[in-house]
Amino acid sequence: MNEPPRPPGSGFAAWSRDRLALARRGADECGDVWQLEPGVCVAATAGSCDAVLRRARDFPKAPSPLFPPLNGSDGAPTAEERAHAHAARMRGLRAQAVAARIGEIAPGAALFAARWPTDRDVEVLPAARHALAEIGVRFLFSEDAPALLPYAARLFLAREVLVRPSRWEWPRWVPTPARRFRTRQQTAFTDALRPVVRRRLASGRLGDDVLGQMLRPSSRHGPLPEGAVLDTLPGITVATFEAPTRAAGWILLHLARHPGAADRVAAEAASLPADPAATTGAHLDDLRYTRALVQEVLRLYPPSWLLTRQAARRTRLADCTIQAGSTVLVCPYTAHRDAREHPEPDLFRPERWLDGPGSPADPGAFLSFGTGPHACEGAALAMAMLTLLTAHTAGRHRLSEPPGPEPAYRLTTFEGLATAGLRLRATARTPEPSRLR
Repeated sequence: MNEPPRPPGSGFAAWSRDRLALARRGADECGDVWQLEPGVCVAATAGSCDAVLRRARDFPKAPSPLFPPLNGSDGAPTAEERAHAHAARMRGLRAQAVAARIGEIAPGAALFAARWPTDRDVEVLPAARHALAEIGVRFLFSEDAPALLPYAARLFLAREVLVRPSRWEWPRWVPTPARRFRTRQQTAFTDALRPVVRRRLASGRLGDDVLGQMLRPSSRHGPLPEGAVLDTLPGITVATFEAPTRAAGWILLHLARHPGAADRVAAEAASLPADPAATTGAHLDDLRYTRALVQEVLRLYPPSWLLTRQAARRTRLADCTIQAGSTVLVCPYTAHRDAREHPEPDLFRPERWLDGPGSPADPGAFLSFGTGPHACEGAALAMAMLTLLTAHTAGRHRLSEPPGPEPAYRLTTFEGLATAGLRLRATARTPEPSRLR
């Protein structure tokens, strides 16, 4: 599927609502599910989106990895092999594992804030991407991260080239220039990673990072084959910083547009230790309002605003019959604006995610990381990275938008909503801490 049409200028919210309203007027209305055309449905409300994502047997995720196994691999993995690889990855990505390594994430977030030049306009996304790539690659590979970071940057470039919109949709076996470029960068990354894997296995020092956890044998499956490790990690590496970068752009923009909220984040950031490496999971837990702000921005502008599933068989969804083989588009962007789940859904209100007077016990559907069997494996890591990046930035700087037209919010990749061209200005909130000079 090619990239969806780009919304004009900065009015994405209005564009999305208008587009879906027009589609609905021309569609067969079936409650929460809309039949846009034969074989294409839209699940746009919170309930229908949640149902599609949780019913993985009825609506499976298409097996279309951005970085497919290289030629040396032994064909597509079996269901058991996929389960083994997933379990191996999650040993290093589950919430408890992330919490245990907060002291390795926080220094990168603090350094991002320290590097931000003051009193001049700065393009946000490239700087955020570089910082989040450093954090994410280090979380995956620890001391081997510096050698692998340049290859990770080129993997990201290969992804950007691959998902650019095209007039033609070529079969997957056609070696287009973008696919050949992707394969070259994936091969280079794999060739750099292979000696790291073999060195760790030969020495027995596997490490406590994600790679080390993947190399540990499981009691049920034994060791994960080298090929499975090498085929899995290119996609994970890009995922650690690609979607978080899009989210960071929206978060920093909201800090600039809502100075009162930024002040509350800065007040929480004052409790962080002077040495970022001393940050613990308990410190992260204390950043309650900061986390709520991050969640609220992700609700309003989910990094992946449109997901695609295909009906495996004839089934019912809400009050609509879905035929086998139909494409079902899941739209977290509109689901998060379902007033039945989120009162005053278009308002930026981080307090809706906090317990207390005036805050709901259940803040409503939250699909920014998906849900169900195919939910984002790196959700805990992404939330930790974004929360700490937000806290350190607001604690150090006041952000503002330069005068002039608003940045053009547009779809820069399929399924991705980003603040393209966003520029912000930082002024020092307090004298620069000596520890970061």
